[in-house]
Amino acid sequence: AVVSTQSTGQQNVRIGGKGTARRKKKIIHKTAGTDDKKLQTTLKKLQCNNIPGIEEVNIIRDDSTVIHFTNPKVQATVGANTFAISGNAEHKSITDLFPGILNQLVGMSSSLPSKSKPVVDDDEVPALVEDFDEASKTEAV
Repeated sequence: AVVSTQSTGQQNVRIGGKGTARRKKKIIHKTAGTDDKKLQTTLKKLQCNNIPGIEEVNIIRDDSTVIHFTNPKVQATVGANTFAISGNAEHKSITDLFPGILNQLVGMSSSLPSKSKPVVDDDEVPALVEDFDEASKTEAV
């Protein structure tokens, strides 16, 4: 009687026919969860803090498209000027979001200098009062 020493599980591992070598390593596909865990550990190293209460984020690009996040998770390290925004992103044109963005820009315009008011420069150089050449001659004597 001939007894086969190979189990059926080992035959499935072989790529080719009877004389070929077995597969060295099984390829394991990464899931998106592992990338998210790596991102969270990196943000913890940067000491990022969650910022609650942000309802939407709009990133306006140079080509007049907007990356729009609704109810994103925002983390920030203000000292390092680093912000991490995660959530479902939608690419929209600026005309679709213009009425909502306009209200946000109007709120920001109060902090910007208006064109009707003249801008006063506080860094003006004061006028000379004394003659420094005479003062240096009297110190040398």
